[in-house]
Parts: sequence; structure tokens; C-alpha cells
Amino acid sequence: MSLFSVFDPSTQIMSLNWLSVFLWVFIFPLGYWVISSRYIKVWFMILSSLMEEFVLLLGGASGFGVVLLVLGLFSLIVMNNLFGLVPYVFTGTAHFVMTISLAVPLWLGLMLYGWINHTLYMFAHLVPQGTPGLLLIFMVLIESISNLIRPLTLSVRLGANMIAGHLLLVLLGGQAGVLGVDVVVVLFGQIMLLVLELAVAVIQAYVFVTLMTLYFSEVNYDKMHSFVS
Repeated sequence: MSLFSVFDPSTQIMSLNWLSVFLWVFIFPLGYWVISSRYIKVWFMILSSLMEEFVLLLGGASGFGVVLLVLGLFSLIVMNNLFGLVPYVFTGTAHFVMTISLAVPLWLGLMLYGWINHTLYMFAHLVPQGTPGLLLIFMVLIESISNLIRPLTLSVRLGANMIAGHLLLVLLGGQAGVLGVDVVVVLFGQIMLLVLELAVAVIQAYVFVTLMTLYFSEVNYDKMHSFVS
């Protein structure tokens, strides 16, 4: 078997692997129907802090609807990242098909919103303030390429980090029998790596939604400026 066969849906134990992407939707809400537990309180604290941060980035109550969308996206990504660390659970966020499917529609919606409603600002955004006249064409080209590759960088960053963590766990686990390394050392290394992967799972979800929020704040900046003035 190939080292990357762990990411192939056809080689997993479950026959309907992609259902695990939405499996948390059926499990997590059960906590709302009973007495509030500690993990529900911790989750509400995380969402509340994220909501305050994103509302400030989007300029107050005008971006509250986008904040709700971003928080739902954060929940989807972080739950899939964490579930993917459980043995024999399919990791959907390690596949670029899923990460691109999350990034491209949101980015495309932001671009359409910006170019339709704030056309002049979108053109002005292609040329940073104070750019010399000789560099105008190059700056427009660079900014255009930067905008076009944004969904690609978002999806590759998330998927690559999930793939790298799983590969490290597999490679480290295989060293015990190949190199004769002490099992205790390998087990300790895997536990430390698993703790690191837990942090990466949350951080990558936070980075994904934060960058998406910043992209929206750039598109909506002139509207926010009109409210302030």
C-alpha cells in the first residue's frame, strides 16, 4: 500500500467516508438538549470571542450576517480537523476537493459583491497609495494575481497541514519496527505529535476563517468608511 493510501476514500474501512464530514452535525447538537456541560460552555466562550473579533473586523453590526456564516464555517472545519485525528475516521479537510469547495464559492461571492457594488473602490484597490507611475502596470498585475490565487492559498494551506500531520504520525509509528527504536520512545513522540496536531487543527480553522473575514473587510471597506464618517 502507498503511504498516501490513507487519504484515498476507496481504501478506508467505511464505505461512505464522506458522511463523516457531516457526522458531527448529528452528534454535537445533542449537548444543547440536556443540562449545559463544560464543553458546551467552552465552545460558547470560543464562539463569543471569535464573534467579537470578527464584528470589529467587519465594522460593527453591518457585518453580523457574515460573522454567523464565518462561525458556521469555523465549526465545520475545526470539527472535521479534530474528527480526522480519530483512528479510522475519514479526514475530509485533508482533501483539496473539500477545501477548494469551501474557499472558491466564498471568494467568488466576495468578488462579485465587490465588483458589482463597489466597482471604483475595487479598481482603486489594485493600485496601492503612493505607487510610482512607472510601476502602475506591474502593481495592477501583481494585485490581480494576488486576488486570483487567494482561494488556492486558503485551500492548499488547510489541506497541506492536515496531510502533513497524518503523514508524520504514520511515519513515526512505522519507525518502531523498521529501525528497532524503543516502543516507549515512539509512543511518547506520537503523543506529543498528536497534541501538536490538536493545536494545528484549531489554528488552521481559525486562520482560514480569519483570512476570509479580512478579505470581506477589504471588499466592504468603503462602506465601512462611509459609516464612520
